[in-house]
Amino acid sequence: MPSVLSFEQHYGPWALVTGAASGLGKECTNQLAARGLHIVAVDVNAEKLQKQVLFLQQTYHIQARTLVLDLSTPDFLSEVQQATSDLEIGLLANIAGLSSVGPLLDVELATLQRQIMINCLAPLNLSYHFGRLMRTRGHGGIIFFSSASALQGTALVTNYAATKAYNLILAEGLWDELRGAGIDVLGFAPGATNTPGFHHAQPHYKAIPMPYMEPGPTITEAINALGKTPSKIAGRSNRAAAFLTTRILSRKQAIKMFGDNMRKLYPQHAQPITKSQKHS
Repeated sequence: MPSVLSFEQHYGPWALVTGAASGLGKECTNQLAARGLHIVAVDVNAEKLQKQVLFLQQTYHIQARTLVLDLSTPDFLSEVQQATSDLEIGLLANIAGLSSVGPLLDVELATLQRQIMINCLAPLNLSYHFGRLMRTRGHGGIIFFSSASALQGTALVTNYAATKAYNLILAEGLWDELRGAGIDVLGFAPGATNTPGFHHAQPHYKAIPMPYMEPGPTITEAINALGKTPSKIAGRSNRAAAFLTTRILSRKQAIKMFGDNMRKLYPQHAQPITKSQKHS
């Protein structure tokens, strides 16, 4: 990020954050508002979204708008364009995501398809639209939220992990394409985080040595990394685990290790592994 521009000048005056009603998206709106950006808060939960927008307005004295929509609908982008036509969006945070836990073939196909629409197509569409506007202005930022599960095939969240791998690779390529245009792009990969979405699937997180992070430090890392690197993994422990799985272990070993940990984390969703499968 050019040193002559402040954070607000480079990434403002407005930020659009998806998944803004809870979890990491909610925390992201807090931290961006604290830095002086106005917020377009996007989520499917109207009640929680309105409550968060009122909190932002009263606490940080910034402008904030709600945009209630389902990112899996085919025409959602036209609604976004209409709602933001009078605004200059300088920062886009693609945080909304849909996950499901269970063997892929036991999850409803419609759910898997909706994951792709929300986790892949929505960030692509939003980044294409706002990225082109940012390129014309010569400044801005785009954050794609990936996941530690995206670094290898991950059992029980197979489709989700694949969608998050898409976000990571998309962000890194777009970072290189736009780095000369004044636009910062970041692919950010949190690990397990203390959010409603993480706890919804009822993980047995004490079954494995997997400390989860809080939303505050996670979002702080993402914001601080923007403009400095094409991608980053949140938290020292997650970065250490990524070094092990991507640099030390073979691909096969890493996939098996993550799969074994997932089965311990979600035993209620796990399928038994036969003796022949263990040695294959």
